[in-house]
Amino acid sequence: MLSDLADGVLTLTFNRPERLNAWTEALGTRYFDLLAEAENDPAVRVIVVTGAGRGFCAGADFQTLTALQEGTLDRAVDPRPHTLPTTIGKPVIAAVNGACAGLGMVHALVCDLVFTAAEAKWTTAFSRRGLIAEYGLAWVLPKLVGQARALDLLLSGRTFTGEEAAGLGLALRATPRESLLDEVGAYARELARHSSPASMAVIKRQVWGDWDLGLDASRTAAERLMAESFGRADFAEGVASFLERRPPEFPPFTG
Repeated sequence: MLSDLADGVLTLTFNRPERLNAWTEALGTRYFDLLAEAENDPAVRVIVVTGAGRGFCAGADFQTLTALQEGTLDRAVDPRPHTLPTTIGKPVIAAVNGACAGLGMVHALVCDLVFTAAEAKWTTAFSRRGLIAEYGLAWVLPKLVGQARALDLLLSGRTFTGEEAAGLGLALRATPRESLLDEVGAYARELARHSSPASMAVIKRQVWGDWDLGLDASRTAAERLMAESFGRADFAEGVASFLERRPPEFPPFTG
């Protein structure tokens, strides 16, 4: 993994370009470690995840799949779940620059926001490898695109473009590959500069956590959270900066 921090935005890059950044246990452990460090680093306000070279993440490395098939894989795996990004109290934005398949697609969609290169190739792939929808994708995908479209993508395992991914609602927007990181970076810096880190952390927890709540339960929880927000320094600063017509100076957030 490559790591770069500038203007409150931490960019993490899967760095196995010769393998289209296919997932290995070592890559996953390093990624999760960097996410945990970012959670506790007050200098980090937004996290961007992308891939080196032509791929975002082409799924599990075939050497791992072969070892699984042969029963020779060392089962000492990282205990942290692949849904870890949803629990990080800072926005995590996927910049899907290329091949996004299987486990790679899982990791794009457990980010909070997704931008994609229009020409990037996406696929669930599982049904074409004799596998099933893994690591929560059967839960996430229908909520993003609806049951029929989710079943289409999962049952067929077909390849589709980033442009279609955006049209389906998997990505916020599709953009030419050459301008993808510039666009994502500008968006991330806007969040880092103008949005309260504490507010973003609570809102993220609400959105991911309220999917299984009814409306009344979600409203009741929001009333409690809103009362708490009135007592935070972020609220006072948000009002003062608006009245004084200046950029806000929100305090950092750590987990």
